[in-house]
Amino acid sequence: MDCSVAQCLEVVGEWWTMLIVRDAFLGVTRFDVIQERLGISRNVLQLRLEHLVEAGVFERVAYSEHPPRFDYRLTPKGRDLWPVMNAMRQWGDQYAAPNGAPIRLVHRSCGHEALGTIVCSECGGSMSSGNVQALAGDGRPRLRRKSDRSSPTRRTATADASS
Repeated sequence: MDCSVAQCLEVVGEWWTMLIVRDAFLGVTRFDVIQERLGISRNVLQLRLEHLVEAGVFERVAYSEHPPRFDYRLTPKGRDLWPVMNAMRQWGDQYAAPNGAPIRLVHRSCGHEALGTIVCSECGGSMSSGNVQALAGDGRPRLRRKSDRSSPTRRTATADASS
């Protein structure tokens, strides 16, 4: 499917996968500790970790030769999932945590608990679904008009670009 959201979900869209990534952000990197914390079967965890290593989200780093043991560390690609993970955490805190947030994140620079926000990289203004427009990007394949199959055009309708 020609959609960046769909392509992301191919890598991290499975339920256990995001919990494994969450634990890595919390500093949990060893197979046995991940398995114990999540209560996931060893074979499912092994499959998920192999998938994440193949996708470049984790790298395996040996910490014991006898027996062979590995840490699973986030790569730069994996660390770039931080905003996704934080947005999911904030959404869960607001809508799915009836007793309040299970953890608090405090910004080390200022010492305050704060919510992550999305801001424009150019002007610094707040961004939301109500103040952005989706246009076809360079990665969108050129589509032909039904009326003229020989003339390639770009479609820029919001629904087309956001799929």
